[in-house]
Amino acid sequence: MGVLSWARAKSIWVLHFNSGGCNGCDIEAVAAFTPRFDAERFGVLLVPSPRHADALLVTGPVTKQIKDRLIRIYEQMPEPKFVIAFGTCACTGGVFKGSYSTCGGVDKVIPVDLYIPGCPPKPEALLNGIAELMRRVRGG
Repeated sequence: MGVLSWARAKSIWVLHFNSGGCNGCDIEAVAAFTPRFDAERFGVLLVPSPRHADALLVTGPVTKQIKDRLIRIYEQMPEPKFVIAFGTCACTGGVFKGSYSTCGGVDKVIPVDLYIPGCPPKPEALLNGIAELMRRVRGG
């Protein structure tokens, strides 16, 4: 394992993107970065810019209105980039599946590396998913 892979595995910077929905997953995702769960102890940092992000954390179903913005943000991220679909709506479209205003889950628009299902998933599930992503980056 090279130095770059080691560094990437030890410090995943995450960009949170809400693509629509009820905001239940947003609350749980942001809760993982609060002092109670303290994602920063694992090297996980919430960043405001796609140009600094290693992983894109998407919550909610992808609406037709937000689809182009999601693709643009994904294209602005540097390689290697990872996408995490957080919540049932992001994974499959959830209760909004088949709606006139949604495209479905995130994988209908951009490639997804990690699915974390639940309505809404707990912050512990996000930390477990990011730990799995770190294992994948290390090559394990």
